[in-house]
Amino acid sequence: MKKRSEKQQDLDNLKNDLAKVSTVILSTFQGITVENDNKLRRAVQQAGGHYRVVKNTLAERAGAGTPAEPLLKGLAGMNSIAYTETDPVSLAKALTKIAKDVPAFQFRAGIVEGRVLSIAEIQQLAALPSKEELISKIMFLLSAPAQRIASALAAVNRNLAVTVNEAVKANKFGSGSAPVETVQ
Repeated sequence: MKKRSEKQQDLDNLKNDLAKVSTVILSTFQGITVENDNKLRRAVQQAGGHYRVVKNTLAERAGAGTPAEPLLKGLAGMNSIAYTETDPVSLAKALTKIAKDVPAFQFRAGIVEGRVLSIAEIQQLAALPSKEELISKIMFLLSAPAQRIASALAAVNRNLAVTVNEAVKANKFGSGSAPVETVQ
């Protein structure tokens, strides 16, 4: 049994974490095997998040005064939370993948940027492209006009060279006395 000071320290640590995060996903883990729990923890960690099994009263007290407060109020049953300060899409993707592989792991609700999400909305969030994918698409869109301009400028020179070459072949520049050699 934990001492009161250890419980208070756990409460303070969780409260500090929840005050900083933008995304919290509440789930149940009843019936999950140790092996699957380890997979879940690794997947959440790789997505840049944290995963904790929490007691309901601890979660409710830690959530008070934080953006996660509406989510963690009045919990019942066995609960766990996954949270992140960075990319909510990566966390949702990792959890959705685990939920497909492990039926015992189920979503209850979530909160992203202060907005409470349903289970269906969490799955929609997981379907979005990741932050890295969006950045690469934006970079492509930003560089595409520059590539088109460069191609158009190169086309002017190429077209001029082709026109001059055709004129030389047709002897349009000749003075009439000596034939001009064609450029190949």
